[in-house]
Amino acid sequence: MMHGESFAASWCSSSDMKNQSITAVLLLLISVSTLGAQDSEALPTAEGVIAKMSARNSGRRKQLAGYLGMRQYVLQNDRFHKHAEMVVRVEGDANETKHFVVVREEGWQAARKHVLSKMLKSEEEASAPTIRSTTQLNADNYAFSMVGTAVIDSRMTFVIDVIPRRHDEHLFEGRVWIDAQDYALARVEGRPAKNPSFWIRSVHFIHVYQKSGPFWFPRTTESVTEARIFGATSLTINYFDYTARPLDSSETASAAPPGGANQ
Repeated sequence: MMHGESFAASWCSSSDMKNQSITAVLLLLISVSTLGAQDSEALPTAEGVIAKMSARNSGRRKQLAGYLGMRQYVLQNDRFHKHAEMVVRVEGDANETKHFVVVREEGWQAARKHVLSKMLKSEEEASAPTIRSTTQLNADNYAFSMVGTAVIDSRMTFVIDVIPRRHDEHLFEGRVWIDAQDYALARVEGRPAKNPSFWIRSVHFIHVYQKSGPFWFPRTTESVTEARIFGATSLTINYFDYTARPLDSSETASAAPPGGANQ
């Protein structure tokens, strides 16, 4: 009899614990679902964030007469033990057109001539106002989807997936991180919307930006290109000594609040 009572007591105890566990799991699922719904409702739409970023960038442009900066390009191919470097001065006009001057170059001559120099020329051409409108991060060129939020360098950002509306080598497919306070690009990761060449299998890149005063400038670019013959080639771009050319105080007094510059 004692054995039966012990078995019954044990079974009841296990059953109670099982029910309590099921109840706890259900409550947890409900709580997570509720919190997820609340977080989703609290987040702005991806389109809204992009539109606000564009507005802030317009405000930033009204405060600048251009900018100056320096870049260091470092290209490395391990399969053929090739290395190339180039230091470039960049000048941005008030309308954001870019101009490059090569200050120093060394290493793999073919890469400097056929890769780095062509990159500079392509970027300079794409920065012209007539072309830039077709490549800007806006609803005309991309579709957007809100992913969530993330912290970068102790600052909250909105994370948004980006899908190009056209197969254009000047557009990209990937993800952007937009600073939640300044509405400026903090990070971009992705690949070109169109493969730039038959000889290239894939390209993956990461752009990182940093805040300097009220403005945002690029900090680093890291990319890896998989080519059919040369294999993997890495390219690192370090940006330094970027300075803004502010307008006269009388002209900036009526300008919109700063929102972030991404050059």
